[in-house]
Amino acid sequence: MTFRIGLVSVSDRASQGVYEDKGIPALEQWLHNALITPFETVTRLIADEQSVIEATLIELVDELACDLVLTTGGTGPALRDVTPDATLAVADREMPGFGEQMRQISLKFVPTAILSRQVGVIRKRCLILNLPGQPKSIRETLEGLKDGLDHVIVPGIFAAVPYCIQLLEGPYIETRADVVAAFRPKSAIKPQE
Repeated sequence: MTFRIGLVSVSDRASQGVYEDKGIPALEQWLHNALITPFETVTRLIADEQSVIEATLIELVDELACDLVLTTGGTGPALRDVTPDATLAVADREMPGFGEQMRQISLKFVPTAILSRQVGVIRKRCLILNLPGQPKSIRETLEGLKDGLDHVIVPGIFAAVPYCIQLLEGPYIETRADVVAAFRPKSAIKPQE
């Protein structure tokens, strides 16, 4: 079973070529560093238009069978920031713990993290997560915060992603523990071959 990940960067200016998108390259680099399981990505760079975001998410889940979709950008309170609205509009179920944890991580750095409207949802058998737009924030959100000795202080959200996808009957995903250790109950761990 192929692990397929949709990566969506939501940015008016980057989608118009005003500046280079940094979200998708940051996500791809992090995934290559973090995942042991082979995967393929499908990428989309789109404008911050709710109808376009909704159509893109539906395409990635319904037509391209992504197991995971990560969006970056468009999650603040500005009038043009509609990524969470589009994500909720196409969702079957909300997964509020992901948004709560993303804000907890960001609050360690900036008090304006409470302005973030990031959400996590399920559509069919796919987990969709709205991530921040800055590469450093993307890494911190996925990986969590560590002290100088590499002990996790605040867990990143990706620690829960493999088990969530497993519960949605998707592929069994393994991560590099030195980047982010996937957590599962013992009963859900596959024996080593």
